[in-house]
Amino acid sequence: MSKYKVTIEVIDILGDGRCSMDQKIGTVYKYPEDLGKMCPSSLYILYPWIMVMSSGGSFTDTGDGHDFMTVGCSDYTHQVVYKISRTPVDE
Repeated sequence: MSKYKVTIEVIDILGDGRCSMDQKIGTVYKYPEDLGKMCPSSLYILYPWIMVMSSGGSFTDTGDGHDFMTVGCSDYTHQVVYKISRTPVDE
């Protein structure tokens, strides 16, 4: 049986490229280890998608067991775009 490792990566910041919560492109968060490091507002938006990924749900399957989706935060002037990905981990 497999379980999943979920990562959340900042892949873009729209607008002028500056996030008001100081998120940076390239920052990677691990779920659930880094929850306290993420922007609380973004976490609120991302949480349902993180739960789908961690429980085995699927979005864009790459065919090699990896799965991902992109989601933006709610700040329409400086929207941070995240890539949520899932990788199977054998127990």
